[in-house]
Amino acid sequence: MSDQFTPTSNDDLPHCARLLWDENGLPLSESFDDYYFSKLNGLEETDYIFLQHNQLRQRFASLKAHQSFVIGETGFGTGLNFLASWNLWKECAPADAQLHFISVEKYPLSHADLVRSLLLWPELGESAQQLSQQYPEILHNGFHRLSFDHGRIQLTLIIADACDGLAQLQQSSHPAFATPQRGIDAWFLDGFSPAKNPHMWRPELFQRVHQLSAAKATFATFAAATLVKRGLRENGFQIHTANGFGKKREMVHGELCREFETTPVENFEHNSYNSDFPVPWATTTNSRDDNKSVVIIGAGIAGSHTAQALARRGWSVTLLDQAPRLATAGSGNPQGVLYAKLSHRQETLSDFNLLALQYAQRHYQPYWQYQRELDKAAASGAHSTSSAQSLGQQCGVLQLAFNKKHQQLHQNLLDTYKNQQLFKGLDAKAASELSGIHCEQGGLFFPAAGWLNPASLCQQLIDHPNIQVQYNTKVVALTPLPQGWQIDLEGDQRRDQLTSPVVVLTNAHQSQDFHITRELPLKPVRGQVSYLNSSAETQQLKTVLCGDGYLPPSYDHQHCLGATFDPRNSSLDVTAEDHQRNLDTLAAQLPALADSLTEDNVNGGRAALRCTTPDYLPLVGPMPIYEDYLRDYALLRKNARSNIPLAGSHWPGLYLNVGHGSRGLAYTPICAETLAAEINREPSPVGQSLQTALHPGRFWIRDLIRGKR
Repeated sequence: MSDQFTPTSNDDLPHCARLLWDENGLPLSESFDDYYFSKLNGLEETDYIFLQHNQLRQRFASLKAHQSFVIGETGFGTGLNFLASWNLWKECAPADAQLHFISVEKYPLSHADLVRSLLLWPELGESAQQLSQQYPEILHNGFHRLSFDHGRIQLTLIIADACDGLAQLQQSSHPAFATPQRGIDAWFLDGFSPAKNPHMWRPELFQRVHQLSAAKATFATFAAATLVKRGLRENGFQIHTANGFGKKREMVHGELCREFETTPVENFEHNSYNSDFPVPWATTTNSRDDNKSVVIIGAGIAGSHTAQALARRGWSVTLLDQAPRLATAGSGNPQGVLYAKLSHRQETLSDFNLLALQYAQRHYQPYWQYQRELDKAAASGAHSTSSAQSLGQQCGVLQLAFNKKHQQLHQNLLDTYKNQQLFKGLDAKAASELSGIHCEQGGLFFPAAGWLNPASLCQQLIDHPNIQVQYNTKVVALTPLPQGWQIDLEGDQRRDQLTSPVVVLTNAHQSQDFHITRELPLKPVRGQVSYLNSSAETQQLKTVLCGDGYLPPSYDHQHCLGATFDPRNSSLDVTAEDHQRNLDTLAAQLPALADSLTEDNVNGGRAALRCTTPDYLPLVGPMPIYEDYLRDYALLRKNARSNIPLAGSHWPGLYLNVGHGSRGLAYTPICAETLAAEINREPSPVGQSLQTALHPGRFWIRDLIRGKR
C-alpha cells in the first residue's frame, strides 16, 4: 500500500483528517482505512443512495413558495453529497424556497484536501468552487454557517463528534424540551462503515436522529449492518432494503412512522435538590407566526442586517428609526473596521468572536466585490462617481502587537492555529512593507478583513422589495395584544399607531426605554472618532492598522481615527480633549506618524454611544418576562442545580438584537442570521450552547444564582 499512496502534510491542522491518495487520485482516510466515496463513481453513488432513496427530486419539486427543506448528514467528508443536493435543488426546487443542509464531521478535510478532492468532479463546476472559497479558514470545533446563492442554500457544517454535534440542534438537553427549532426532513447517514467507525454508529446516534426528525422524515444509508437496521427500527423508522451501489449487495432506506415524543414535564421533580438535567430557561415554547410580518425598531447595522435576513425569508419588514436617515447613532461613523478580538483559549467569548469574524468576512465579500467593480469602472472612465469607495475596502486589517501582553497573545494564537488562512504573523519589517507605514512592531494580519462605511452598507442591506423604511418615527410604547403588538408612536396616540405580530428591537441601549425591557443590563459607552486630513505619509497606508485604536486608509483624503472609550460619559459633544487622546494613542503605537498627524490635521469628528453588556456578548433572542423569570426560577437562589422543569417565559413575538459594543460589523451578520432562524423556526446557525450564551435572560439567571435578585 505504501507504494500506491502518498500522504498529505496537514499534521498541524487542528482536528483535520489525514488523507492518503491512491494511484487514481482518490482520497482515502488514513485513520479509518476507507475511501470517502465509491471507487466506481462517487457522484453516481450519491445520486443513487441519498437523492433517489430519499425521493428528493419529487419532494423538492413539490415545495411551495418560501418553504424550506432540511437535510441532515453524518460525515461531510469531501462535500460531495452537499454539492449533489445543491445541484438537484437548483434544477427542480422553487426559486424562493430554501435548502438547509446540516452536516456533522469530526475530522474535516483541510482546505487543500477539499480542493484536490473536488477537482475529481469538474461537472460540479461553480458550486464546488464556491464551497472551496467559503470553506472556513479555521476549522474549530462548533458550528460554521455558509450561505450560497443569495441565501437560498444554507450549509451548517458542525465540527464535532456526530452525537455531540447533533445534540446542539436541540433547544435544550433537558429531556422534556429536547426538540429542534426545525426538524430534519431527510437524513444522509454517511460516514465510514460501522465496522471501521463503530464509535459513530452507536445507539445514541439513532436516538439523536429520532429526536431531530420532522414528521414524514426519510433516511438513506449505504450501511446495511444489523445494528443500523435495529437502531433505526427501535427509534421510529420503517426499514426497507434495496440493492447496494456497484458491487455492494445491499443498502437501507426508510421513513419515520413514529414521531419522537419528549418526556412529559409532569414526570420530573420540581425542587431544590440536585438535578441530572440543566434548567431549560433559554427554551421557548413560542410558535412561529404564519403572518410573516415584522416591525424592526432601529435602522443601524443591527436593524438593517436583521431586516435583510428576514426579508430574504419572505417576511414583510417595516424598519423604523427616529432619525431622518439610516445609521445615525452608533453605526454612524464614516469608516468602521471589521475586527474581532480572538483568543487561543476555548471560551465562549473567544469562540463567538472566531465564528462571527469568519462568517462576517464571507458575508461582506459580495459588497466589497461590488465596490471593486465600481472603482474599476470609475478608473476606466466608464462610470463616474463622487463616492467610488463609499462602501469600503477589503484591504486587510493589521492588528499591532503594541505591548508585551499583545505580543504574547499573538504568539499564542499562532501556536494554537497553525497552517490556517484567517491570519498570519508579521514581524516589524514585514508589517511596514505590507502597510506602507513604518511600524515599530509586528502583528497579526487578517487579509480578508477591511473597513466599511456603515451607512452605505445599511443602504445596500435594505435594498429589498420586502423592506419598507419609516424615518423620523419615534416609538414611545409597546403594548402586547392577543395577536401581536401595538406600537405607539410619538404624536397623536389615536392616529400614530402601528400593530405587528412580531417586533424586533435593534435600537441599542434605547431598547431599555420600554416598561417591559427596563431590566435589561445594557450600558451606553461613549466613543469619539476624529476626522483627520490625510498627509503625504498617511496616503501611503494600504491596510487598516489596529491597536488601542484604529486607523484605516484614507477615504476621500480623510481618515477616521478612533476611538475613545468612556463608559462614564454620555455626552455627544465632540471635544478637543478626546481628539488629542486619539492622536496620543496613535503616536504611541505609530511614532512614525506623530509628526504627520497632529491637531492641525483634525477637521472634525463625531461622538456616539455604543451599547455593551456585562459579558461583552450581545443580547440575541426572545425577550423574557422579567417577573416570570424571578418567580419560575426562584429555587436557583438555593441551588444552581435545582430541579426546575420549566421553559422560559417570553413575550410572544418580541425579540432583541442589541449590545454589540464596538464589534457591530463583526457581530451583527451572524446575530441577524441567528435571530431570523429562530423567528422563522429554522435550524440554528450557531447551536444550542452559543444560542443560550446570547440569550437575553442569561443575566437574570446568573443574578438569581448569585443571590442578587
